[in-house]
Amino acid sequence: MTLSVHWTSPDAPEVAEMMAELLHEYVSRYGPAARERMERFPDSSLTPPDGRLVVLLRDGVAVAGGAFRRLDEHTAELKRIWTHSAHRRQGLARRVLEVLEAEAFRLGYRRVFLTTGPRQPEARGLYLAAGYTPLFDVTVPPSGPLPFEKRVAEPVGTVLHA
Repeated sequence: MTLSVHWTSPDAPEVAEMMAELLHEYVSRYGPAARERMERFPDSSLTPPDGRLVVLLRDGVAVAGGAFRRLDEHTAELKRIWTHSAHRRQGLARRVLEVLEAEAFRLGYRRVFLTTGPRQPEARGLYLAAGYTPLFDVTVPPSGPLPFEKRVAEPVGTVLHA
């Protein structure tokens, strides 16, 4: 099975299922207010020149994805990191992070920032394992947003390219 990187736009057909599943998951964990949180910023912020949206395709089917937008001159904010429920525990989210970090670096960003929620322990574990620095006290049970940051550098090794 071939895995490929596909840079796309928020209104592309291959993104619709991703966003629907992501929204369903957020609403099931956080309630209806999650819909408002996903719609707080325009989709256009996830497009060039300052942002990007990627999906990983396996044999032409979107199995994972994510995006970033400009937070400030040196910082990209990662958004909508997603792995299809049928394809989890295969390292795909980690691959999405690697691809997004490499592209953010290529576009001139030197730091990435993201926030996950207290009801997403698998996301918290992913970011810690991927070298993100928690900007919260990890010894306290989470109750609110969990911000992370990471300095990005030129990628070493293999990163999938489009």
